[in-house]
Amino acid sequence: MNFLNNSSRISDVYAEIQYCYDSVSGSCKKNVQPLSLQFSMVAFMAFAILVTVTGNLLVITSIAHFKQLHTTTNCLILSLAVCDFLMGALVMPCSAMRSVYGCWYLGDFVCKFHSSTDVMLSTSSTFHLSFISVDRYLAVCTPLLYRSIVNSVTTLLMIITSWVFPAIFAYGMIFSGLNMKGSEHFFETQVQCVGGCTVIFSPASAAFSTIFSFFLPGLIMFSIYLKIYVVARRQARSIKDLTRQIKVEDGNGSAVSGKHERKKANTLAVVVGVFLICWTPFFLCNIMDPFIGYSIPPTLTDALFWFGYMNSGFNPFIYAFFYSWFRKALSIILSGRIFYRDSCRMKLYT
Repeated sequence: MNFLNNSSRISDVYAEIQYCYDSVSGSCKKNVQPLSLQFSMVAFMAFAILVTVTGNLLVITSIAHFKQLHTTTNCLILSLAVCDFLMGALVMPCSAMRSVYGCWYLGDFVCKFHSSTDVMLSTSSTFHLSFISVDRYLAVCTPLLYRSIVNSVTTLLMIITSWVFPAIFAYGMIFSGLNMKGSEHFFETQVQCVGGCTVIFSPASAAFSTIFSFFLPGLIMFSIYLKIYVVARRQARSIKDLTRQIKVEDGNGSAVSGKHERKKANTLAVVVGVFLICWTPFFLCNIMDPFIGYSIPPTLTDALFWFGYMNSGFNPFIYAFFYSWFRKALSIILSGRIFYRDSCRMKLYT
């Protein structure tokens, strides 16, 4: 009787082991999870994708449609929103399938393309935010020189750089195999299987890629906003004494303009802060994992991936909370007034 019970338990254990391709030798194991957990994961990921795509599409529509929003800073925000939109539309759906089932059914080429696009878009986000911080630094700390330095040409160069360099870095590294140079044996014996899409980094490539795509730009952003904070506090102390004189000399009120620039800097500092909070845990694991024998559980890495992905959906909420122009643009779009004649010339702020 005990023998039969033990045999049934053993058969139940083996029955739970499922493979991505049952008839293929060397197939990856499929995630076997309760149906309720799978449903919860699918619901959460579908909601995250919907929020990311919809929110960033509204930001793109607002800035592209309303002529009053065609400023250098908003052009960078528009490009960042496109980056976040593509993350939600191209990367997150495929990652959701892999997270829920533990399998990849789209082939090796699409796996490399998906992984490269993932790395490229996350790196592109850090580049965009770095250039936005530079833009805010010049606007707050050197307001008299700002318009002569930051014009349509320099803004275009910032945007091109934010897309081209991350693309060369990501696609070049993954399609050439540089990401796992020195760790090929570990990948072939411990990771590689049919139906999988796991990208590993050797210690050297993990250190270089993480520093290039996250820690170095993050340090630049943190240093710049710290400088902006110091300058803004110094300006705030002296602004009271200068306000009356400035208003007399400048009918538009330069004091109000300076305050507006600092408010924009504070809002974008929140965007940067949220980005760093969302992605720092993943990049810390990414740089540590090769040095500790790839011992970080894949489930934890996957969860940190999705925590980072959520950043792409947070930005539109930050804009809605801090920017009155975005709230008004959102109202115009959702009410259908965007289809009115000359709606692009509507005033969103004074």
